[in-house]
Amino acid sequence: MPVASIGDLGDPRLDDFTRRTDVDLRAGGKTRGSSLYVAESLIVLERALRAGHQPRAALAVDSSVDAVVALLLEHGAVDIPVFTGPEDVLAGLTGYALHRGVVASLHRPEQPTLSAVLAGDTVLAGTAHSARRLVIIENVADPTNVGAIFRSVAGIGADAVLVTESCADPFYRRAIRVSMGTVLQVSWTRAPGWDALGPALHAAGFATVALALTPEAVSLRSYAATAPDRVALVLGNEAAGLSAEALAAADVHVQVPMRHGVDSLNVAAAAAVAIYALTD
Repeated sequence: MPVASIGDLGDPRLDDFTRRTDVDLRAGGKTRGSSLYVAESLIVLERALRAGHQPRAALAVDSSVDAVVALLLEHGAVDIPVFTGPEDVLAGLTGYALHRGVVASLHRPEQPTLSAVLAGDTVLAGTAHSARRLVIIENVADPTNVGAIFRSVAGIGADAVLVTESCADPFYRRAIRVSMGTVLQVSWTRAPGWDALGPALHAAGFATVALALTPEAVSLRSYAATAPDRVALVLGNEAAGLSAEALAAADVHVQVPMRHGVDSLNVAAAAAVAIYALTD
């Protein structure tokens, strides 16, 4: 296991951690070989390795090096370079303190196809099972909200996530961090437009449920009491809500009843409430 102390802050081997944005990492290219993402903390790195993701490099403070090396070796990553140095030096390199001890760059895995997700070939924490509850995130802009929704999906018990093209990337480091690495455990893929997605959901036996403040929306509690076996819950943008296409494609609109003049919850909080209500 190659372990190297950092002597030159301009070392190009450290570019994954210093000179590449999330967008640049996602784009990949000839200089990198494939699209990448960055995971922070031992817990998140462990979840990534357990999910079969392939690491490219790690950057660890001195006190975390032994644990990082042991974790990589445990998962067969024997040739992955681990760069290290004092915490103040690494803070100068990355621009922030490594309170979580380690950051690692990993190759993005291939996403499952839409048909595989809808057919039920989903995997959560290494266990295959039939999908009964999907969450569709439409155009949610804040990676923090995306990460929080994924954490609710994993923790409360939905089965897979579909993300629209304009939604924040679940593999942005902030989304991964807020999700506590559950983004790396939950099956998810990018969804096509509603002209294709709506029929595909119905063909797979899913009822499409839009969480929306529309005049025809029914109480989430009432709907959940008699919800069908397969439900796709659709969540919209923080400011604009769901698109007209999403609302038209939905079989039913539901809302969380509110009190004291409050009209709605943050999308991540509303997701947690709705997933809990719709999960057995």
